[in-house]
Amino acid sequence: MNWWQTDETHDPALTSWVDSANGHVDFPIQNLPLGVFSPADGGARIGVAIGDHILDLAACAEEGLMPQAVAALCGDSTLNRLMSVSPVARADLRKALSVLLSEPAGRKKVEEKLYATRDCMLHLPAAIGDYSDFYVGIHHANNVGRQFRPDNPLLPNYKYVPIGYHGRASSIRPSGVPLVRPSGQRKAPDADSPIYAATARLDYELEMGVWIGAGNELGSPIPIAEAGHHVAGLCLLNDWSARDLQAWEYQPLGPFLSKSFHSSISPWVVTREALAPFRIAQPARPEGDPAPLPYLLDADDQAHGALAIMLEVLISSAEMRAQGRAPFRLSHGPASNMYWTINQIVAHQTANGCNLNPGDLLGTGTISAPTQDGFGSLLELTQGGREPIMLPSGEQRTFLEDGDEVLLRASTSAEGFASIGFGACRAIVLPAR
Repeated sequence: MNWWQTDETHDPALTSWVDSANGHVDFPIQNLPLGVFSPADGGARIGVAIGDHILDLAACAEEGLMPQAVAALCGDSTLNRLMSVSPVARADLRKALSVLLSEPAGRKKVEEKLYATRDCMLHLPAAIGDYSDFYVGIHHANNVGRQFRPDNPLLPNYKYVPIGYHGRASSIRPSGVPLVRPSGQRKAPDADSPIYAATARLDYELEMGVWIGAGNELGSPIPIAEAGHHVAGLCLLNDWSARDLQAWEYQPLGPFLSKSFHSSISPWVVTREALAPFRIAQPARPEGDPAPLPYLLDADDQAHGALAIMLEVLISSAEMRAQGRAPFRLSHGPASNMYWTINQIVAHQTANGCNLNPGDLLGTGTISAPTQDGFGSLLELTQGGREPIMLPSGEQRTFLEDGDEVLLRASTSAEGFASIGFGACRAIVLPAR
């Protein structure tokens, strides 16, 4: 089963009896993302987003409405086991949900099992065992590298190796959880020694998160042609960064305290099955660039390995909210601005025999467009803090201030198919403790 295969669940004419799921919304019936929620009167359980409601899958399973292969897993409080099932089992679940939420007979069976999203708490969708962050946004890599190495922004290995580092799983939080401004060592360029203080250069990073489904055994690499079968779905990811801490600590072993204090994700897993209509060809490499090594090269992946997703970053300062102003868009651009595909980063993560487990999370790294209106971080937008951004309130920003809220959004597009979204990935900056 090709994971870009479409079926009746993607029919753009399909509508739901849940009225809020019809129209230009993030969660129409063609999406059906999975997540973990708590209603006001109960504990954490698995649900599916439909419009502005959540369907309780545990309650559906108790009444025999879920496919047998996944029924027992729908009662879990995390998606780890459900992520690990076969693509066929996950597709069967999607088809069952599509019927229940579109047909009148389904309404009679499950309407009482719906909860208004506004009345629920959303959790991390999985117990994240491990988290790696990559650096596959080539325009971001060029923009950042140019600030430090104007004549040679990309290091020699960039076009051969999907660069990444191991992040901190324990500090990943769902959308809406505030982040506390981190402290650490930072050193001014003209100072003789560093100080320990709160970061003065707090930044966001616009990324996609890749949820791992079925894992692999230790010592057994995942072949590039099979990598897609190990992906359960995607989310939005904001890998908050303290740029002054990062500049001081990153040599020789890379980011540490500058990255480990907080990462925000959108709480819904948009499944690989939902994304099937939006697979597109991976952009061709510039002439003269090396071809990927054989373990990273697959013809089908090059033909279908990118995604037609439009990404967007907005900011809302405390003053803007006090004035009743809408969030201000900082940038927008396509997710196809990735030098390496999702399958390539999965294959490379395991190329040395590293084992992945269900619920592991991989970050793509910051995805920037070639032009300034699509830059994915303030480090790029402000040229390292040298060119402030003017907000509608009259305020200026080089980096984030306390009280600022950053919002990531994303939506798909493909001719002949209904657009789907990812929900919000947002967080407000609180003062350092």
